[in-house]
Amino acid sequence: MKAVLTAAFAAFALSGAALAQSDDYVRPAEAAGADLPDGLAHAVFSSGCFWCTEADFEKLDGVVEVVSGFAGGTEVNPDYYDVARGRSDHHEAARVIYDPSVVSYEALLDHYWRNVDPFDEGGQFCDRGSGYAPGIYTANAEQRAAAEASRQSVQALFERSIIVPVEDLTTFWPAGAEHQDYYLERPARYQRYRFGCRRDARLRQIWNDVE
Repeated sequence: MKAVLTAAFAAFALSGAALAQSDDYVRPAEAAGADLPDGLAHAVFSSGCFWCTEADFEKLDGVVEVVSGFAGGTEVNPDYYDVARGRSDHHEAARVIYDPSVVSYEALLDHYWRNVDPFDEGGQFCDRGSGYAPGIYTANAEQRAAAEASRQSVQALFERSIIVPVEDLTTFWPAGAEHQDYYLERPARYQRYRFGCRRDARLRQIWNDVE
């Protein structure tokens, strides 16, 4: 995450309800119950390991903040290890807070597709299990329409079926503080993980075939 805005965005409201947090996630009191500042929007995506999803989206102009966490499940305050081991119906996800005057939701969708394996519902890259399954979580009807159209456009590029679901966003739970900014806080370990997982190699394999 971009450190200057970490405190302000760790627990913003989603769909009218304040974001919940993991027990070990340190949130400043002044951030409690805050709404998105005027002019900003948010989007939630799953593409496997949230360290990587966070890093991929923070490279984009117009992205103000990205928070690693969990989406798509029903449990209250999901535990990281339960999600990672498939004992929860949540998925590792990232909440992208962005300025629509700089980057559109459609542009975020385009970036998402280039950073996910759209054929793998059993996990992503070297991370296996339901906790790493991909997904797009939409905050409103406009996002859902855009996401569905985007998925159709991507499907037209391939003969294989795209398995990434589009779901309504309910609650996003931030992960523990040790998972935020992982690619910045532990760059050597992150790069070893990403290379060993062959994430970028697989993405090149998928997209080089259609370019």
